[in-house]
Amino acid sequence: MAAWSERLAGVRGVLLDISGVLLDGGKDGGVPIPGSVEALARLKRSQLKVRFCTNESQVSRKDLVGLLRHMGFDISEGEVTSPAPAACLVLKERGLRPHLLVSDGVRSEFHRIDTSKPNCVVIADAGESFSYQNVNKAFQVLMELENPVLISLGKGRYYKQTSGLMLDVGAYMKALEYACGIEAQVVGKPAPEFFQSALREMGLEAHEAIMIGDDIVGDVGGAQSCGMRAVQVRTGKFRAEHLARGRAATWGCF
Repeated sequence: MAAWSERLAGVRGVLLDISGVLLDGGKDGGVPIPGSVEALARLKRSQLKVRFCTNESQVSRKDLVGLLRHMGFDISEGEVTSPAPAACLVLKERGLRPHLLVSDGVRSEFHRIDTSKPNCVVIADAGESFSYQNVNKAFQVLMELENPVLISLGKGRYYKQTSGLMLDVGAYMKALEYACGIEAQVVGKPAPEFFQSALREMGLEAHEAIMIGDDIVGDVGGAQSCGMRAVQVRTGKFRAEHLARGRAATWGCF
């Protein structure tokens, strides 16, 4: 196996996931993962460019950054690539008016978007708002459209909070895909466009950056499909059985 110095050759920037890498979410916003505040501080003191690439869609980017800063993380809103602002750009470019199946905490991101007479559905990690009534309403909106459009802020299966593993938006996205016979457009990881947007903000090419995350599919696989290097941490949703099943990426884990 190649030495770490060889694997890191040419790396000029680091993309960091947030949930499962910096913190475990939960009551009152969750708790920092031990050592993560200090690790980020060391990265910031290095010559590497640092950006945060997250699928967080329960709260706005502003509120997320405020929470992290309160925990002691050195982070600013301009350093964060998240799916809600990216989805707003897609909606504006395509003239789409969404029915929103999202949490109250992220609705402020869509305040400039016309939601009258919906011609698409945007689904995010709605948490407790994923009731039968709300999911069924999204289904009804899609079925009434001649050309139904479903936009999903990420496609994760689950994530880790302090209280345990939690279903993510991907499970509900798949239910709507199956019921409506359509395929969702994913805005967020692992979509290549999402990683490319983060790289543009950093002024780097894919081969010059490394992604660090806890999701073998969304973080590691998504980054590698764009030509980036990637590492899976052993925190957050990491499960040792993924290694035993041969699902770990060729870059490995630490």
